[in-house]
Amino acid sequence: MRRLARVFLAAGVVIGTGTVGFRVILDESWLNAFYRTVVTATLNGLDSPPHGTAGRLWTVVLVLAGVTIFAYVGAVVVEAIAGGVLTGAWAEKRRRKTIEQQHDHFIICGYGRVGQRIASEFRQSGAPYVVIDFTSEALEAARESDELLVEGNATDDDDLERAGIARARGLVAASDSDSDNLYITLSARAANPNLLIVARASDEDAEKKLRLAGADRVVLPYATAGRVMANLTLKPQVAAFLNVVTTADGPDLRFEEIEITASCVQADKSIGELHVRARTGASIIAVRHRGGEFDTRPSAETTLHVGDVVVGVGTDAEIRALEDLFAPSQAVGR
Repeated sequence: MRRLARVFLAAGVVIGTGTVGFRVILDESWLNAFYRTVVTATLNGLDSPPHGTAGRLWTVVLVLAGVTIFAYVGAVVVEAIAGGVLTGAWAEKRRRKTIEQQHDHFIICGYGRVGQRIASEFRQSGAPYVVIDFTSEALEAARESDELLVEGNATDDDDLERAGIARARGLVAASDSDSDNLYITLSARAANPNLLIVARASDEDAEKKLRLAGADRVVLPYATAGRVMANLTLKPQVAAFLNVVTTADGPDLRFEEIEITASCVQADKSIGELHVRARTGASIIAVRHRGGEFDTRPSAETTLHVGDVVVGVGTDAEIRALEDLFAPSQAVGR
C-alpha cells in the first residue's frame, strides 16, 4: 500500500508540474496544458510537437518522468508476483519435506469441526499429525492454523501416501460422509495393516460396516454426545471430572496406555512384584489383556504378559517413570 501511494503521489506531482510548465512555457489554456501533459507523461505521444526549444525540452523531461514512473510500477508488480510465487512454492516444498520426515504420526482425514477439535487435542498433547482435506473452508482453516496439510481427498490412495500412511501410527477418519469414511478405512487398512484406525459414523449401521472395513474404534458423535449429556445430568461431578482429566489441556494428571512388548524385561511379572506405585508414583487402574478382555480392578497379584496393555494414571513425571519402567530393554539400554 505504501509503494502504491508513492506511485500515485509521483504521478500527481508530474501531471501537476507538467500542466503548469506547459501553461507557462507555451501559453496554452489549462485544459490543453493538462491534456498535453497526460499524453506526454503516459508515453502516448502528442497530437503536435510543441513549438520552441523550451517546450520541447519540457516534453523530454515529462517523458523521462513518465518512463521512470512506469518502470517503478513494473518493478513493484514483478516483485509482488515473483515474491508471492517463490514464497508460496518454498513454503509448499518445506511442508512436503516435513511431512516426508514424519514417523509414528497420526493422519486426520477431514478438517471440519470434528477434525479441527481432534487437531487441537493432538496439538495440546504434542502428538505429531498431518491433515488431509480438499474443501475450501477446511483448507483456509488449516492454513490459518499452520497445519501440516495435504491438499487432497483421503479416499485417494495417492493422497494417503503423500500423508505418510505407511509410516503413520494412527488415522482418524473424521469426514462428515459415512461412505467417505468407509473408503478411507478400507484404503488405510490395505496400505498399513498395523495402523490404528478410529472412524466417525452417523449411525449403528455405518458403525458395523466400518468395523468390517477394518476400523479399530468407531465413534458415533450423536450417541456420544447423548451419553455425555445424560451423565452430566445424572452424575455431574463424575462426568465433569472425567472430562477434565481426559482432555489434553487438563490439569497435571493424565491417563496413558502402555503395551507390554516381548522385549520388556518386566513381562510376566505381577504388579505387586514390580512395586509400581512405589517406583513411579503412578497407579495402574486397568489392564487390557491380549485376548481383549479388560481387568478394571487389577490387584497386586495381576500378572502382566506380553501383549497386555496397561492403563496408568498420574502426573506427567509419574507417567514418564511408568513408561520407563515398561520400556523395551533396548530402549532402556540407550
